[in-house]
Amino acid sequence: MTVEPAPVQIVRPRDAVLAPTGGLRVRRTLPDRHRSLIGAWCFLDHFGPEDPAEHGGMRVAPHPHTALQTVTWLFSGKVEHRDSLGTRMVVRPGQLNLMTAGRGINHSEYSTQDSPELHGVQLWTALPAADRLTAPRFDHYEPDPVEVDGHRLSVFLGRLAGASSPVGTFSPLVGAEIVLGEGELALDLDPDWEYGLLADSGAISVDGERIDVDELGYLAPGRARIVLRREEPGPRPTRIVLIGGAPFGEQIIMWWNFLGRTHAEIANYRANWQAAIGHSDGEGTNPRQYGPVTALTDRESPIPAPLLPPVHLRPRG
Repeated sequence: MTVEPAPVQIVRPRDAVLAPTGGLRVRRTLPDRHRSLIGAWCFLDHFGPEDPAEHGGMRVAPHPHTALQTVTWLFSGKVEHRDSLGTRMVVRPGQLNLMTAGRGINHSEYSTQDSPELHGVQLWTALPAADRLTAPRFDHYEPDPVEVDGHRLSVFLGRLAGASSPVGTFSPLVGAEIVLGEGELALDLDPDWEYGLLADSGAISVDGERIDVDELGYLAPGRARIVLRREEPGPRPTRIVLIGGAPFGEQIIMWWNFLGRTHAEIANYRANWQAAIGHSDGEGTNPRQYGPVTALTDRESPIPAPLLPPVHLRPRG
């Protein structure tokens, strides 16, 4: 007996500002109150296109992360990344910046003024509990796009349509940019995985179900093959960001820039960061958790953590 796959669940974006100092506005689809995770993917911001000179661009001073990986993937523009490992890297369109926070790291991100517009996505993946204290690291990779029936795919994590990325992850994942051409694009999927499709410009359909611009379509496990097509082309190429992975199977707490498992763990991460930047309002046990801070940039001070809420943070997922 053939079982029909579950309908596409539409996650609509909400507006957010990337940093407390203002600047770049983003459309956020993960996390959502109805959808915390897609595989290990736990965060998705979609931004631009915008002129950095006109709107200020991306200006995110040093800030910490724990127990996650950050993914930066641009369609246009350039962003300079600096981190406490000593990394200094400018990411350009078609290139992956992946930072593994592990037990703790801090970094800054600034868009450059020498490109006409800034446009792309930033995502996080949750590290499994067994790997959450791994050593931090940084990876940079530029995949070779592949053509499939007149459509262009750039696979920056995992495997899809015969293309694969060598960049390591801590759970089974896929991430790819798809630029649709004319006609349909059929893709084989892992039926045990769940997937998300972000429509960047122009409405698309998956198996005949519509996803509008800026929306994220969630596909529950059960689909071994999907058919994508353009429904209403926009002013730019009809681009999709595809993410997916095996269901994560763990609950997480994601608060501010930290990912943890318990309220106490998050509170300790916060106290350590406040102590590291000289804003201590608690007993941080390890202010060196995030590595050196002051040498990252002289343009803006590190970002202090907000106050914890007056109730205990509860895990989700």
